[in-house]
Amino acid sequence: MSHNETPGSVRIRTDDGNEWRFDAIQKAAAFYDCNRSNAVAFACEDVDELVSAARVVLERDDLTRKQRREIAETLSTRAVSFDLESSVTVTKKGDA
Repeated sequence: MSHNETPGSVRIRTDDGNEWRFDAIQKAAAFYDCNRSNAVAFACEDVDELVSAARVVLERDDLTRKQRREIAETLSTRAVSFDLESSVTVTKKGDA
């Protein structure tokens, strides 16, 4: 998206069963020690890097299958899960 197409603001719905979103944003703001807008942006950028890093760790040759399973279980969240086959796959909420 080019700069002139970027909206002036973005709304995140926190009503009708989405109240958890506000809590998540508040936690991110506390974690990053910044305002809510920056926290959302930081978290969005970090998630891609964290998933990529987790994939690199899970594909290491020096780990046993059991170690990989334990790491995958530890790193999985309600929105991202790491499944081990002969290769590492990542499933995002909405893909399943």
